[in-house]
Amino acid sequence: MTETAYAKLVARNLRNIAIQNEKTQADIARDLKISKATISSWMNGTRIPRMEKIDLLCHYFNCKRADIMEEHTEQSKEWYYNQETAQIAQQIFEDSDMRILFDAARDSKPEDLQMAADLLKRLKGTNPNG
Repeated sequence: MTETAYAKLVARNLRNIAIQNEKTQADIARDLKISKATISSWMNGTRIPRMEKIDLLCHYFNCKRADIMEEHTEQSKEWYYNQETAQIAQQIFEDSDMRILFDAARDSKPEDLQMAADLLKRLKGTNPNG
């Protein structure tokens, strides 16, 4: 795995753990006394936290290193109450332009997520129906 791919994996895991724990980047930065810019760089995959910061995050979220550092193939299903919502959210997540614009909540209805995805596609001019 390339360093870029690994950074994206860690970022995805951190975002999911933060959502699961109902923590924002600002909460994490404040609680761990780490700059918001550093937390943001970890969450968007431009930098990888050093091991001592991984351990700090593990302690903060009460999780294992593997939860942050390893691939979890069934992960997207765990973060959403509805499978259809999870699939739509995954499509949004995989499109970097849409991911930047949209932060999906776990309890979103599939039709709400689909409407947001369609709107973003129209704004980008990529929806053939819009």
